[in-house]
Formats: sequence, structure tokens, C-alpha cells
Amino acid sequence: MDANNKALDLHRQSRGKIEIMPKVPLSNSDELSEFYTPGVASVSNAIHAEPDKAYEYTSKSNMVAIISDGTRVLGLGNVGPEAAIPVMEGKSAIFKRFGGIDAVPICIDERSEEGIISLVKAISPSFGAINIEDIESPKCFRILERLQKELNIPVFHDDQQGTAAVVLGGIINSLKLSGKSKSSKIVILGAGAAGYGITKLLLVRGFDNIIVVDSRGAIYKGRKEDMTPEKAIMADATNKGMFTGSLDDAMAGADIFIGVSSKGRITKQNINSMAEKPIVFALSNPYPEISYEDAMDAGAFIVATGRSDKPNQVNNLLAFPGIVRGLLETRARAITEKTLLAAAEEIARSVGKNLAADHILPRIGDKGFETSVAPRVAAAVAEATVTQGLSRIRVGREEVLSSAKSAIRRYIRIEARLIKKEFYTKEGSSSKPSKA
Repeated sequence: MDANNKALDLHRQSRGKIEIMPKVPLSNSDELSEFYTPGVASVSNAIHAEPDKAYEYTSKSNMVAIISDGTRVLGLGNVGPEAAIPVMEGKSAIFKRFGGIDAVPICIDERSEEGIISLVKAISPSFGAINIEDIESPKCFRILERLQKELNIPVFHDDQQGTAAVVLGGIINSLKLSGKSKSSKIVILGAGAAGYGITKLLLVRGFDNIIVVDSRGAIYKGRKEDMTPEKAIMADATNKGMFTGSLDDAMAGADIFIGVSSKGRITKQNINSMAEKPIVFALSNPYPEISYEDAMDAGAFIVATGRSDKPNQVNNLLAFPGIVRGLLETRARAITEKTLLAAAEEIARSVGKNLAADHILPRIGDKGFETSVAPRVAAAVAEATVTQGLSRIRVGREEVLSSAKSAIRRYIRIEARLIKKEFYTKEGSSSKPSKA
């Protein structure tokens, strides 16, 4: 059976990847009266008197909404909300497995910015955070900006912010190995959500020699052709030398290339034209701007891609479970670039003594990954949130580390028991119903 048919078969058997289960027993009338009516009325009254008590008495403190309109799903494009469901279910399952977080996929038949914003605001009381996912640009930028201003819970856009945190983590470690500095020339190919997020975070970290390139060439202040408000922001903050040339010209003498565009956009000649010890992040997925092998053969010092079968995989899984876990632990009101910077620096530190040209980021398959990287990122995010005055409660680093590890281990134990009882197979599909 080929991979596509196997995926279809597994999803058909399991009828999706997630389900909702109670956390409390409801096996007799006493338990029903305590956890539902009449006992639950006292909980509602307590929350009515003090709305933030919802974090203590309900699932809000660990609940995230994953919002998608299906207009930019993976590399598939605009496939609609129904076709987005399996992807958002997968995201939900990853949130649980690697962050101990309960995430609800909400795929909506609404394309207008105002409609999406209104819907998210209306459902926000049930959630401790919102994750915007696979919404086309430039619409996603405006939706994120509005919701961040108008809600009192954090709104996270993984395509922008998660990608940026992982890339910066990898760049920090690449600089250590190459001896390059924050004044290194960086060329970013792609001005969509990922390119915009990466550019913003690099600027916050102090990188001051960035040129962003799109299909029309370099983005610079005063360019008239094919500009958006986001490109104008990037033009104001980058390319201080007012370079106006092509990608090929921009690559000449560059120290770092970051591609978030499409397959085959750069060549071996581009790598050859870069400065000594070139650093190449070719992140178009599943087919990068240049293959790992070609980039290395052309003389790249470090190469990172989005592929799991190559060294230095840039995978948002390194970021979003830990970032959102840290936000929930502090009952955060917002997320900022400083928060993301803390996450990126912790991702970089998490590599530890294993740091090498082919190991600039934590490896997802490494032993103990689940209970090391995400809890550390969560603790760093929590600390930054508290320091910025964006938390509803004050929690310390060790408290967050312990809580995050406990939440993740709890699910891992449940997963192991379910596999042992053959509730589902190791491949993820349901095998037979459990016995009552």
C-alpha cells in the first residue's frame, strides 16, 4: 500500500485523530450531581462574580482554539474548511502529545476578515489562547493584528511566529559555529506570513543587515510595484542600503540565506556567490529552494530544511507546544516579539553540548525530547510573560517546568495504556472498541 492510500485507510479506520473525554468520573448519581446539576450552579455563580475564576474552575486554563478558514492549507492552497479539518485535527493531536494542551479545531465557512474576527471574539471566553492557522495572506496579518488588540488572551499565528522562533533559534546556533555576527548580511526570500514573521523577529534580536526579496526582486523603501502594507513595513525596517536588484544579485556576498518561498528558487551558483561559510535555510516544504545535498556540495557550511529526512530540520513542533504551554501557565493576556525571542533563545540553548554543523536544532526523535524542549520553552515564555507584566498570575521557572512535564507525561502514560490495551495501534488507527 502506498503512503497516500495508507493515510486514507488509517484516517478512515479511526474517523479522525481526536476525541473528547471527561476528566472526572460520572458513574453514579452523586458524581453527576457534583459535577453537573445542581452542584455546577455554585461554580457558575463564582465565575459570574469573578470571571477570571474560569481559569480555576473550568478547562479554559488549558484550552486553545485552532481557527482556520481553509484558504492556505499546507501546500494545497485554498481547499476549504472541510478539507482543513484533518490538518487542524493533526495540530490538535500534536498540541496534546507534545504540550499537554487541549486544542479544538474550528474550521469555519467564513472568508471575510470582519467575519473571522467577529467569530473568534465571540467564542474567545471558552479559551485560554487562540491559534490562527492556514489563513491566506495578507488577510492573516490583519486578522492577527486586530485580534491581538481586541482580545485579552494571546493570539498566536504559527505560520508567522512559530516559524520565526525556530528559525531564529537555528540562526543563533549557526552564528556560534561560523563565527559570524548580527551584522551578517541576511537575504530572506519570501514576503508572506513566514517571511514577515522571521524578518520582524530577526530585527528584534538586533540583526541590522537584512534584504527581503519577493518575486519582483528586492523590497526597498519607495518601491511601487506589488507592495502590501506588510511589505512596506519590511521596506522601512530593512535594506538600509536601498539595494534594488534581483535575488541573484542579493545573494552575492550574503552570509545567511533564508528561503520561505518555493521549490528550486536558488542554485549552486547562488551558494558559490555567498560569503565564506555560507549558512543556508531552505525551508520550502516538502521541496526546498535548493536540496540539502546540492547546497552542501556547493560549499554551504550549514544547511537547514523543513525535511525530517535531513539534518537540521526546521519544524514548528520545536516551538508552538512550548510557547502556548507557557502562555497558558501564566494565564497570559498577550504574546509579544519579546516573548518569541525568549522562546527562540531557549530552543537554541536546548541543543546543549550536541551543537554541531549538522545539529543546530533539537532533534524531535531524540530520547527525552517530549519532556525536555517544550517544558524549557514554556518556562522561558512564562518568565518573559511575567517580566513584561502580561500574566494574570506570577509563576516561577521551576513551577512551569514541573507543570509542563507533568501535563505531557500524563498524556504519554495514557497513550501507552491505550496502545497496550489495543484501543488503537501504534500507527494511530482504532483497532477495536474498549470493553466497558
